[in-house]
Amino acid sequence: MNALTIPSAFLPATTPEMLLALAEYESRVIGQEPVEVPTEHVLHAGMYARTIAMPVGMVLSGALIKRPTLVTVTGSAAVLVGQEWLKLDGYNVVPGDAGRKALFVSYSPVIITTVFPTEAKTVEEAEAELTDDADRLLSRRQNANTVLITEEQQCRQL
Repeated sequence: MNALTIPSAFLPATTPEMLLALAEYESRVIGQEPVEVPTEHVLHAGMYARTIAMPVGMVLSGALIKRPTLVTVTGSAAVLVGQEWLKLDGYNVVPGDAGRKALFVSYSPVIITTVFPTEAKTVEEAEAELTDDADRLLSRRQNANTVLITEEQQCRQL
């Protein structure tokens, strides 16, 4: 069987100890000017897809995610899972648990798409459903967003 993804890749909930360590890391880097990260948002057919593009050499500490999601990573990156680093190369579709906070390091340009089911009608509603830290998201602090909100019927007619 030829696999397109790494079947064993999984993003579990983050332990309380690791959440403390990530908070300490964030407190050390909080004053640095953030890299502009374009974010594409799509709300379609009861799903929200959020895509970001990371340049080479970026370290990204994500928000604490409160929903289970599918995460698609394209490129070469490492993500901290528990106390281990998971190396991802190429195209990977990774299930992610609720209660996780990820630290990503990009070794090439990396595209990350997070998808979850929702009844949200706006990006702001979807982001608030995704995390209680929505106000800390780069998409809320930078003007680098692209938004597509459809009705399911629109796509059927194309």
